[in-house]
Amino acid sequence: MTGSSPDSSRTAQIASDGGDAIVGAARSAPIIGIIYNPRSHRNRGRDLDIAALPNVHVEQPNERSDIPAALARFANLGVNYLIINGGDGTVRDVLSCGQTVFAGDWPELAVLPKGKTNALNVDLGAPAGWTLADAVAAHATARRVKRRPVSIAPADGQTESIPGCGSSMLGFILGGGAFTLGVQAGQDAHRLGAFNSLAVGVTSAWGVLCGLLGSNDNIWRRGTVMQFLLGANRAPLPHCGEGDPARRSVFLASTLRRFPAGMKLFGAHEDGLKLLVLDRPTRRVLGMVPAIMAGWVPQWVKDRGLHQVAAEQFELTIEEEYILDGEAYPAGVFIVSSGPELSFVVP
Repeated sequence: MTGSSPDSSRTAQIASDGGDAIVGAARSAPIIGIIYNPRSHRNRGRDLDIAALPNVHVEQPNERSDIPAALARFANLGVNYLIINGGDGTVRDVLSCGQTVFAGDWPELAVLPKGKTNALNVDLGAPAGWTLADAVAAHATARRVKRRPVSIAPADGQTESIPGCGSSMLGFILGGGAFTLGVQAGQDAHRLGAFNSLAVGVTSAWGVLCGLLGSNDNIWRRGTVMQFLLGANRAPLPHCGEGDPARRSVFLASTLRRFPAGMKLFGAHEDGLKLLVLDRPTRRVLGMVPAIMAGWVPQWVKDRGLHQVAAEQFELTIEEEYILDGEAYPAGVFIVSSGPELSFVVP
């Protein structure tokens, strides 16, 4: 559904149903655009009455390739408050496509936790029950939180990751190696009814169990060929020497500050782009995973190949699929950096 303002009788109907405060807020609010993902876990047609407000425009892209045109229509309407109604994957697609539409003039953003995983909302602190009506009404008085997403682009600058969206993608959680396996296991957890922090806990526990009990040929232990060159001077990330020095067990990069299940993955590093890499999952190190996730990393664990670093950018070479906000993408050579500063509206 492409959206624009319905007639005034519909607005009056919302008011008669108790929406007077919302309508009043809308009269003084900016022009609002809503990307509504009908396939998101907690949507399924809910909250769409808000589309009756005179300054609200709703788009429901059927395919990812429809998002650039939807955002272009918002830009033509002068939208300066964009609400993304979906999970982390929807946020990734909208932000990635928004680069070519908004360039350096992004609207203010709000994100509703409507997907199977909503890590960005955990970081921003938006309530789990936040609705479209809440997000519309909150604009005038809510606080603003600044965040820069992770930007990942092919090193050759050529490949178009999403049709119509250019070569780079924007997201908030990038990973590979055992992280890719964990996301795949997380899909199984979703099918069993585990979502958000529960799904994270289930898949983390399963990965540790496989690593502790599996042989060196186990897919959770063998690692993935990957290389990290840090900063503008492309300094190689050292390898502890355990196992094949070309392989690393897992990597995770993010610009978020808070994570599901209270995890503290990057040690003392909080701001900006952060990188975690484990060279090889020895059983002794795997036994420390609960402590590592809680933010306690003894020096001997670092000496055995756990790296927690902050970097303005890094070059990633990876020979298997990587994950960006829950979806797998092909192997290659990439430049990873911080994306544009975005302003999120949070109650």
